[in-house]
Amino acid sequence: MALTMSSHSTLGVASLLFMVFHIAIITSSQSATIAVATAEYNVISLGARPDGITDSTQAFVGAWLKACGSERPATISVPPGRFLVGEATFSGPCKNNAVQWRIQGVVTAPADYNVLGNAWTWLLFQHVDGMSISGGVLDGQGAALWDCKASGKNCPTGATTILFSNSRNIAVSKLMSLNSQLFHIVIYECQNVRLQGVKVFASSDSPNTDGVHIQFSSGITIMNLRIGTGDDCVSVGAGTTNLCIENVACGPGHGISIGSLGKDLEEAGVENVTVKNVVFGGTQNGLRIKSWGRPSTGFAKNILFQHAIMSDVKNPMVIDQNYCPNSINCPGQFSGVKISDVTYHDIHGTSATEVAVKFDCSPKNPCTE
Repeated sequence: MALTMSSHSTLGVASLLFMVFHIAIITSSQSATIAVATAEYNVISLGARPDGITDSTQAFVGAWLKACGSERPATISVPPGRFLVGEATFSGPCKNNAVQWRIQGVVTAPADYNVLGNAWTWLLFQHVDGMSISGGVLDGQGAALWDCKASGKNCPTGATTILFSNSRNIAVSKLMSLNSQLFHIVIYECQNVRLQGVKVFASSDSPNTDGVHIQFSSGITIMNLRIGTGDDCVSVGAGTTNLCIENVACGPGHGISIGSLGKDLEEAGVENVTVKNVVFGGTQNGLRIKSWGRPSTGFAKNILFQHAIMSDVKNPMVIDQNYCPNSINCPGQFSGVKISDVTYHDIHGTSATEVAVKFDCSPKNPCTE
């Protein structure tokens, strides 16, 4: 329908402007009405103390229970200061899909490594759908345990700093993990997890302190990370699919590793992995795929390594299908893991050894295009 109006009709113009203005007000009002207020929980209000001495575990768990139990989106605030937190489990499912941790302070593990030494995990998130963690520092205080292990004494295994298990739609940004007793960040049986702007640091001689480990998970994005540790910067375990690693600076450490695969006879494979725009400095390895030298149904396929810079890396490009620590349960056998469709593009830099590229594929299941 055409709208006609005389150019001399001032009243008509005013009426039209009022009508448009009135509609805008109604639309704006409706938007404000639809917006849902966020529930907020401050750990100090629930009993936490930012002195690094008082045990604040119950306050953190209590904040989680309130946020997870809220039917509205919820924010857990951790103000500046040091908060001592022991072993803690944060379980879902929650009543909302938008729980946010806003961390400004430092969350520190107990100084006595025996407190967490046999716990396997310090901070566990499980069965959560829809959560974000922003900012803050997690200090695992693992140096004393590393020293114990180096001395050859009988020491506990240690605890992973933070584990996401059986969860989905998780986002972690601008978090720093320091001095974990064991692995820093583990993503296990998860879907749609994004780590961005995360920093991970531990001594170059700290044992088994992988920066990020992914296993039995899909739709994982690792972006803009800075990792320096005593083991793999990123390790990719069995059952990982649709993984993107981009803009990661690694060193010190053992590089970015797919594997070790084929530890078990019946094992899920790894596929659709992209690693690009990565920098390695003084690491033991650069881009590595490794599998145990024994029978397995595992595989690794559709892997892309692209735009990598190596600086003084001992083993820049490695495929090792004869991995057999201490020659136990594998001498005389061949890896059953099938490696195929692996692409290397624009990999350059310097090697600290004479052999920059080593592809030691399985004689029984040779690497294929």
